[in-house]
Amino acid sequence: MKRTIRAMKIADLDLMINYFLKSDREFLRGMGIEPRKLPSSEKWHQLLEQDFQQPLDKKQFYYVIWEIDNQPVGHSNINKITFGQEAYMHLHVWQKALRKQGNGAYFIQESVGHYFKKFQLQNIFCEPYYLNQAPNKTLPKAGFEFIKTYEPEIGWINFRQLVNRWVISKEQWLHKVK
Repeated sequence: MKRTIRAMKIADLDLMINYFLKSDREFLRGMGIEPRKLPSSEKWHQLLEQDFQQPLDKKQFYYVIWEIDNQPVGHSNINKITFGQEAYMHLHVWQKALRKQGNGAYFIQESVGHYFKKFQLQNIFCEPYYLNQAPNKTLPKAGFEFIKTYEPEIGWINFRQLVNRWVISKEQWLHKVK
């Protein structure tokens, strides 16, 4: 099995958008997503296509595709990007059959390294819904440290919720990969 990550291309947008728009409502709510807040495919395309045109230091979002044997199986993205400082990471394995097999931890580590280099970041945060067990179990395996559980401002596709705040610094990541 060959696992790789790569920068998302505009041609990949439907894969990511369909993952959300075609997922079961309860699955989405289990991740902290309010299905009614999801934009239409057209609006989502428009937003991301505009962002694709921005220089790195002006991007609102940046996505990578996760692949197994050259087949897309998930994605990660960052947002709330402060170039040279910090960003917030999200992670999704699209296929249920590929979850709970160590793929998430591997892809997180690879994605984190990509983000640190490409955006010259010092810290990457991840704030999964506190009831979403998968990322909350996987993040420490990938080198993230737990900070706190709290209720942040609501994200653009989320319902009001408690999240667990995790962080990994560039130094922690470098130490983990050595």
